[in-house]
Amino acid sequence: MIRILFFVLLVLCLALGFAWLADRPGELSLIWQGQLIEMSLMRAASILISLFAAVLIVVWLLRTIWLSPHTVTRYFRSRKRDRGYQALSTGLIAAGAGDANLARKMAARTRNLISSDQEPLIHLLEAQTALIEGKYDDARKKFEAMADDPETRELGLRGLYLEAKRLGANEAARQYAERASEKAPHLPWASLATLDHRSQARQWDEAIRLLDQSRAAHVLEKNEADRKKAVLLTARAMERLDADPKSARDDAQAALKLDDRLVPAALVAAKALFREENLRKGASILERMWKLDPHPDIARLYVRARGGDSALDRLKRAKKLESLRSNNAVALATVAEAALDARELALARTKAEAAARLEPRESIFLLLADIEEADTGDEGRIRHWMAQALKSPRDPAWTADGVTSPVWLPVSPVSGRLDAFEWKAPPSQIAAATEDGHLNPDQAIRSLPPVATVPRPVEEPAPERTAEAAPTAERDQTERERAERERAGPEKAISVPDRKEPAASPATGKDAEEAPDPFFGRPPDDPGVREPAAAERTTTNFRLF
Repeated sequence: MIRILFFVLLVLCLALGFAWLADRPGELSLIWQGQLIEMSLMRAASILISLFAAVLIVVWLLRTIWLSPHTVTRYFRSRKRDRGYQALSTGLIAAGAGDANLARKMAARTRNLISSDQEPLIHLLEAQTALIEGKYDDARKKFEAMADDPETRELGLRGLYLEAKRLGANEAARQYAERASEKAPHLPWASLATLDHRSQARQWDEAIRLLDQSRAAHVLEKNEADRKKAVLLTARAMERLDADPKSARDDAQAALKLDDRLVPAALVAAKALFREENLRKGASILERMWKLDPHPDIARLYVRARGGDSALDRLKRAKKLESLRSNNAVALATVAEAALDARELALARTKAEAAARLEPRESIFLLLADIEEADTGDEGRIRHWMAQALKSPRDPAWTADGVTSPVWLPVSPVSGRLDAFEWKAPPSQIAAATEDGHLNPDQAIRSLPPVATVPRPVEEPAPERTAEAAPTAERDQTERERAERERAGPEKAISVPDRKEPAASPATGKDAEEAPDPFFGRPPDDPGVREPAAAERTTTNFRLF
C-alpha cells in the first residue's frame, strides 16, 4: 500500500513539473563538438527523464542476469522449505490426534526437507511421536536436547517435568520446575509447580517469596495471588502458634486482610490473642468471622475461650452467638450443646429440634440422642434418634481430593495442591433409607415414641437370658417337676397339678420397693443357688444375682 502511494505521488510530481514547464516555454541551445543543438525546454526535459529511466532499466536487467543463479537456488530452497513446513504442520496435527504412523512418516519427511538447526520444532515432533508410540526413553532424550537449546529450553523443561510427574519422580519434577521458574519466571506452570513443592516441604518463607515474584511478573491474577498468600500466611501462623504466638498473630491478621473469609486464619488469630490474654480482641475477630460464615469451629472456640468458665458461662456465650446469627442451624446446635452441659435439658431439646428442622444433619440427631439419654434415659427414644442420624446427610468437613480431615490443612495430602481443602459435605456412599429419598425432620420429631413407664433399676441389672437359653430353662424345670410327681406315686402325681408361674406385672409405688426383683439367672435347683432363709425372705432390700 505504501509503494502504491509513493508511485502515485511520483507521477503527480512529474505531471506538475511538466505543467509548470509548459506554462513557461523556452529554447535550449547546446554547442557540442562544433555543432549547435537547439530544442525547446519541454523536449529537453522529456529526453533527460527518458534517459534516466533507460539507465535504471539497464541496471535492473544487468543485476537480474548477474543474480539469476542465486535467485533460482533461492526459489528451489524456498519451495523445499515450504514443503518441509507443510510436512511439519501435518506431523504435529497427527501427533496431537494420536496417529503414530502418520506422525512418524511426516517427521522423517520433515527432517529430509528441513534442517533441525534451522527449525527446532522438529525435535518437538519427534518427541511427541515417541511419546504416542510408547518410546519414553527416546522422548526424554529429545526433551533433554531441547532443554539444552536456549531457544527451546522452556519447552524441553516442560516435557521433562510432565514425564517426571508421569513416572512419579517428584524430586526430578521439582528440579525441572525450579529450573524453568528461574529461567522464565513468567511461566505459570513452573511457578505454580514450584510453589506447590515448596508448600509440601513446609518452606513457607520460600513459597511466599516465590509467590510475590510471580505476582510481580503478572503470572497470577490479583484475587488468586491474594488467596494463595493468605493460605501460606495462615500455614506459617499455625506452625508458629506454639513457639511464637505474636508472630502467629501477625501472620494470621495479615492473612485476614488479604481474605476476610478465611476461617482458619481467624481461628489462629483468636488462639494467639487468647494466649496473650487478650480475650476481647480475639472474641471480636471470631464474632466478625461468625457474621460472615457461621462455622462450627468458630463456635467451639468462642464458647470455650476461657478454660475456667462454668457451663452456665459457656451457655451465655453460645446464646450471644445465636443473637449474632439468629435462625441458623449451627448457632442453634451450639446453644443446645452448651445447654446440655449446663443440664438445662428443656432448652437443649428445643434448640436441637429447631436446628434439626432447619438443617437435618447427622450430628444434630446424635445430639438429640445425647439429650434423650440425659433427660429420660429411654432406650427406644434414643434408638429412634440414632436411626434418624443414620438416615440423615453427613456433616460438612474439611475435604480435599476425596479425603476428609478433622482440621484444616494448607496442602492436600493426596495431590500436594495448595489450598485444596474446602468446607463441604463429604461424599456419602449410603443413601438415606426414606420413601421419597429426603429426610423429613418434622416427621422424625413427631414419630418419637413415648417415654416408657417402667422405671429402670438403680442397681446393676442382673445378666439377662438370651432367647435360646429361656426355653431350655423352662423345659428343664418342667421335666424335674414331672419326675418328682412320678416318685411320689400315682395319687400324688394326680393331685399335684402342673405349676405355672403367674405373669409378672410391673410394680409401682410402694409395692415396687417391697417386692423383690424377679430372678433372671440360673434355675432354682442349681447347686450354685442357695434358698434364702425365712428371716432373709422377710427383708425388703434382699436382691439375688
